[in-house]
Amino acid sequence: MTELAIIQMKMHMDEKSNISLAKELVIKAAENKAQIILLPELFAHPYFCQVEDESYFTLAHQIQGHPYLEEFQSLAAAYNVVLPISFFEKAHQSYFNSLIVFDADGKNLGLYRKLHLPDGPGYEEKFYFSPGNLPIKTWKTRYGTIGTGICWDQWFPEFARSLVLQGADLLLFPTAIGSEPGEVKSPSNHEMWQKVMIGHAVANSCYIAAANRSGKEMIGSQTCDFYGHSFIANYKGAIEREAKKDVEIIHTTIDSLEAAHFRAGMGFFRDRRCEWYRTLLTLDGTTASRWD
Repeated sequence: MTELAIIQMKMHMDEKSNISLAKELVIKAAENKAQIILLPELFAHPYFCQVEDESYFTLAHQIQGHPYLEEFQSLAAAYNVVLPISFFEKAHQSYFNSLIVFDADGKNLGLYRKLHLPDGPGYEEKFYFSPGNLPIKTWKTRYGTIGTGICWDQWFPEFARSLVLQGADLLLFPTAIGSEPGEVKSPSNHEMWQKVMIGHAVANSCYIAAANRSGKEMIGSQTCDFYGHSFIANYKGAIEREAKKDVEIIHTTIDSLEAAHFRAGMGFFRDRRCEWYRTLLTLDGTTASRWD
């Protein structure tokens, strides 16, 4: 059994305030017996990707000498908790939307860089970030094997399946999602966002959780109303906990052994026919694969 906590936050313009609140909430969750704790995507700042503005590149930092990563690493060790931390990474002349995982002893387990980047009004991530150049991978932590992605990654079934194939019992997604600008005609609502991830939970018989930000944020003339609704769904697709407040911690108990037994019984992984899925390695569904 593992205790999971998901943190929903309303961000301020001031970085120090956001980091202070995040640390406070991590400590509160840990004192309430949480063992794995997830914060939202890019929680140190308002969601600057609403607009294209070169000045926001100054928010990025290299991992070595980073202004706040070591603070969360120390918290992980002090409170014996696993902390996946989302941050804006500078790597020489490249920039990434990244996540680093600290184990319950504070050990740095490694880095993930967001593979799928949205590019549209209000979510201009391709202006700021290069697509991730590191493999989809899982993390063997003190409290079990977790899989992590970042926001837009969570919409892709191939991503979730890749993580569970590598042994993940729990999928975690720090998130920044809310309203679309008026000129965008596609629907944006938390039900659709939750449903796609619940589908991953059912298809892979695994727990899944997302930590979103909440509240209105204005960057320049652009405003986004982040709708919160951070949630935890179990391996049968039922939402066990959902955040309703701008700032809230939700908890649940993860039973990875029970999920593993259920997954084996369902036969989703037993009955996969990998040799017939080659079109998944193409963009248009018709280009010959590297095996042809």
